[in-house]
Amino acid sequence: MTVPLNQPNFTKYQPFVKWVGGKRGLLSQIIPLIPEEFNNYFEPFVGGGALFFELYSQGKLKDKNIYLFDINSELINAYNVVKSNPFDLIKELKKFKEKHSKEFYYEVRAWDREEKFLKKSEIERASRFIYLNKTCFNGLYRVNNKGYHNVPIGSYKNPNICDVLVIHNASEALQNVKILNSSYKDVLLHAKENDFVYFDPPYYPLTPTSSFTSYNENAFLDKEQKELFEAFDKLAKQNSHVMHSNSDTDFINELYKEFEIKNIQANRFINSKSSGRGKISEILVRNLK
Repeated sequence: MTVPLNQPNFTKYQPFVKWVGGKRGLLSQIIPLIPEEFNNYFEPFVGGGALFFELYSQGKLKDKNIYLFDINSELINAYNVVKSNPFDLIKELKKFKEKHSKEFYYEVRAWDREEKFLKKSEIERASRFIYLNKTCFNGLYRVNNKGYHNVPIGSYKNPNICDVLVIHNASEALQNVKILNSSYKDVLLHAKENDFVYFDPPYYPLTPTSSFTSYNENAFLDKEQKELFEAFDKLAKQNSHVMHSNSDTDFINELYKEFEIKNIQANRFINSKSSGRGKISEILVRNLK
């Protein structure tokens, strides 16, 4: 039974980081397209995990095995720390909040240029990740070809660096979740018939320069999109429930033409010109059984 979101004392679980391409604003369009019945849940490009947290909030993941994947090791480290050590994470984030300034931001951003970066504690690295996410331009995660975070500081008067309630609630939701720092392709090792897999990859660009297409230093263009289609197709053929979000482009529509394609309307925020922001068509692809 789905619990009404306006029910008194209902706990609302939500992402603890902002994420470009996150699905919080599209949940009302996505949720009705999800199968009513499925076994286990897989989100191989977890990002901020908006769909996972919403499904958990609604009780749709009760008693299911849940797998969240991402190749971004710093993001996955943050998930694991939120899951296992929220109290120490909050203490550390409060220190970051007290020190926040333009100078401190660039000092923290430069940590990954240092050889000792990976020797820092998991809590320090998770705190850095969340701090940069809350204070950088538009919450964008972007690295250069050396793998160094290179997003400039954002213009925020009072960024919400340490949201205690959100972190504690997220920790509760993650307790029985398997969190994997691995490729989306590994979902093929785990997902079975009647499991539900939701792919939300870096989108195929609308134009050669229009879209942010990399969560790490690796691009996600024609070759990568075709490889993702092959994984989608294999899961469909084994009778898993599969859903895939992407840009509404000729390339993607042609690739998934044998499956059901639904158009949804999303808000575009990542654009330097206000005229380039607003509603934009995206697609949801489903296999129908």
